[in-house]
Amino acid sequence: MADKSISQTPWRDEARALIALSVPLIIGNLGWSGIAATDLLLLGRIGPDAVAAGSLGFNVYMAVLIFGIGLTTAASPLIASERGQRLHSVRDIRRTVRQSVWAASMICLPSWIVLWHAEHILILIGQDPELSAGAAEMVRALQWALLPYLAYMILRNFVAALERPMWGVVVTLIAVPFNALAGWVLIFGHLGFPALGLQGAGLASLSTAIFMFLGMAAVISLDRQFRRYHLFGRFWVADWNRFRTVWRVGLPIAVTLALEVTVFNAAVFLMGLIDRPSLAAHAIAMQLSALVFMVPMGIGQAATVRVGYFHGRRDPAAVGRAGWLALAFGTGFALCSATLLLTAPRFLVSGFIDVDLPANAHVTALAISFLSIAALFQLGDCGQAVGAGVLRGLQDTRVPMIFAAVGYWVIGIGVGTLLAFPLGMKGLGIWLGLASGLAVVAVLVIWRWTRRDRLGLVPH
Repeated sequence: MADKSISQTPWRDEARALIALSVPLIIGNLGWSGIAATDLLLLGRIGPDAVAAGSLGFNVYMAVLIFGIGLTTAASPLIASERGQRLHSVRDIRRTVRQSVWAASMICLPSWIVLWHAEHILILIGQDPELSAGAAEMVRALQWALLPYLAYMILRNFVAALERPMWGVVVTLIAVPFNALAGWVLIFGHLGFPALGLQGAGLASLSTAIFMFLGMAAVISLDRQFRRYHLFGRFWVADWNRFRTVWRVGLPIAVTLALEVTVFNAAVFLMGLIDRPSLAAHAIAMQLSALVFMVPMGIGQAATVRVGYFHGRRDPAAVGRAGWLALAFGTGFALCSATLLLTAPRFLVSGFIDVDLPANAHVTALAISFLSIAALFQLGDCGQAVGAGVLRGLQDTRVPMIFAAVGYWVIGIGVGTLLAFPLGMKGLGIWLGLASGLAVVAVLVIWRWTRRDRLGLVPH
């Protein structure tokens, strides 16, 4: 997209630019969800134990991957800001991409050591030894996907920061059937390959991660606009100041995402302390909420780029326009999604279980009640996702990390545990706690956004 947006840009043009950037990012997020679901669907054909072991293994891997994604997310606001500055932008952007890959490589070695011992970790936290062994079989193949996938994410952030995110969508959407084919071949043993089961699922995801990285690398090497950055030239040359900047911006994002993911993992554990129907209903409601979350997540990612671009241009008026429009879009979507969750919960739950079966009546009722709370926290969830996105565009990540720690763990888990157990609200109490935590984080990040000028977050 041409760099035509300056301080006189009307609100309508900024809205169009934000939508044009958000939609491909949302589609890309949904595509990644499809990739993650494919392996579990294929493992379901083996049996419930394979699904359980695969889920355990995938969750261990995701805990590490999310941290890496958070760290490499720093590339997005940094590149957008460098693009806005224009002077030496090609050189600066190239160095940011290079040092982001260096940072990703740096965290892979300790991550691989941790993942190699997944079986011992799972047994240590009380998981079934047989399922833990199966999970480790998958993880020991899957763990090698970490570096190529993080490298792909950095390249995706690069093309998104240049406001050409559609290439990331194309690669992701091709990767969905590629992963399904690789899983079919390696899990069940087709086309002359042996049936590898859980290990095959890990190898399929590894193959897909390599495919996605090579796909983005090919696009960047062949496209004229991308090629001029020479991203892959002299990759061994260090830029220690920029390397430290990537860590300064990215580490708080990594911790924030880790706090967010682990709080929902903790909610699963708390549900397990109640009863199996509550755990099953929670899984259904959370799957729906996670699917809905892909939209505000995409809006937040787009806001990071747009705000970051104007941050580099030192244009406070345009920064405000981009941020407020993103928050308005997030709020509008939250109202729509809340309406859907409130008016059609039974229909939504029917996509996961037979709601007319008497044996499922209790789980159905619980899932519907959880979705009513999910409707309430749509505003909080969208607010915190988009609010964090606009602050990342200003390279403001440390204080939002503290907000996340307080909101997710002190408020979310604290209130949820209090309501669920001492006050006897059970699963509904846990969901009210999560809603409270999300609301607190949303209020805090938006409050900080309103004070951006006083806090000196916007250069003039």
